[in-house]
Amino acid sequence: MMFTVEKTCLVVVDVQGKLATIVDDSEVVIDNVAKLVQAMQALEVPILWLEQNPSRLGGTALDIAQHIKGQPIAKMAFSACQEEAFVEAMKESGRTQFIVTGIEAHICVYQTARQLKEQGFEVEVVVDAVSSRTKANKEIGLNKMNALGIYPTSTEMILYELLQRADHPQFKTILQLVK
Repeated sequence: MMFTVEKTCLVVVDVQGKLATIVDDSEVVIDNVAKLVQAMQALEVPILWLEQNPSRLGGTALDIAQHIKGQPIAKMAFSACQEEAFVEAMKESGRTQFIVTGIEAHICVYQTARQLKEQGFEVEVVVDAVSSRTKANKEIGLNKMNALGIYPTSTEMILYELLQRADHPQFKTILQLVK
């Protein structure tokens, strides 16, 4: 099933502190997460923004945080689905389709996406907006998610899927982000 603006929620997982700068292909990942955040704001798609143990790992990368409204949801569990604040925010969103992005692909992204899928939600992972410290761990995380029916997408692919039409009111805004 195609993802739609009305059913979709973006989940930004732990793109924070020094870790955000040392993961494989970090600049591309941070840039793509920032594009996704800006696009979702333009499309009025809810964003659930997570930070793993922020007092130890630091806050979300500024290139991303500067575009997100509200406050991050702090967590200690690797899967956001084990955090009450996330579960409440997820329920409040009323959404059934989740686009997952962030770090690390084989730990927090994988566990969050897996538990969302196990709860019956549609889940896709943005391959060019996730990473791990090593490329091998990213690939393992993506492969395990794919085996569970969590399909891969890309930043550009999911944005055009949400737009569906070139005459969408936000088409030009999104086009500027992906150019």
